Amino acid sequence: MRAHQNGTISNDVSNFILNCFVRSPIWQRWLSLPLSLLFLLAMGANATLLITVRMEAALHQPMYYLLSLLSLLDIVLCLTVIPKVLAIFWFDLRSIGFSACFLQMYIMNCFQGMESCTFMVMAYDRYVAICHPLRYPSIITDQFVVKAAIFILARNVLITAPIPILSARLYYCGKNVIENCICANMSVSRLSCDDVTINRIYQFAAGWTLLGSDLVLIFLSYILILRAVLRLKAVGAVAKALSTCGSHFILILFLSTILLVLVLTHVVKKQVSPDVPVFLNVLHHVIPAALNPIVYGVRTQEIKQGIQRLLKKGW
Repeated sequence: MRAHQNGTISNDVSNFILNCFVRSPIWQRWLSLPLSLLFLLAMGANATLLITVRMEAALHQPMYYLLSLLSLLDIVLCLTVIPKVLAIFWFDLRSIGFSACFLQMYIMNCFQGMESCTFMVMAYDRYVAICHPLRYPSIITDQFVVKAAIFILARNVLITAPIPILSARLYYCGKNVIENCICANMSVSRLSCDDVTINRIYQFAAGWTLLGSDLVLIFLSYILILRAVLRLKAVGAVAKALSTCGSHFILILFLSTILLVLVLTHVVKKQVSPDVPVFLNVLHHVIPAALNPIVYGVRTQEIKQGIQRLLKKGW
């Protein structure tokens, strides 16, 4: 690592070039339109949900506050990644500043962790609502949501902060072409002339600790929900609970795609095209964001009615 006399680190790189799908340039043409539509859907659906919850007094309840938090996280993640990807596809604007790259890296890691943690809290909310309905109003309160939000923020801000810090402290001695559409940690740090073992270990440990533990608790919550639902004697109640929780559970499986990306990147990277994990990583930032407000929000009767009332007011 090169350093000046005052101890500051010197890099030969002032910006990076995102080398996105250069092996399969046709992917850019085919992906640009559906990616644009998904981006617009994600922005519009999440903004609509946020406005509806804000404007409708009947929706000022803990469950809808959690939905609003999820929508806010989705919007930030989409805005952090997708506009730059589309700029590459449409205008070949591949350059990204040194600081901007590490800022994007931090936001992606931090907000993905916060989204995962929010899913976990929402799964717990559904567990209490179905398995302990009489105690639900006393357990899931506004104060519970505030504490959960503080925990979500603190856990992920602190645990993911070392990821960009470790990468930014590396010495980049000339190579500046990132084989990715985004500033993923390992895609950037492998350009360094320094040893990146610590970066690899911390990225792997943080990813599996945050997302892995959340997924385990989410699966556990839905297993307990399923067991409680199957004990219900009312057929209609069973069907409604299975329909709601089933759609939630299927959507949460999208969360595990980031773990799939890690596996593909670090375990079988020689057996698959390098574009495959890049493709999955891009989709992971837009598909859940587009589907979350639809599955969690619009399919909820109260939110659907709130949107209809707002539309009537608008007309």
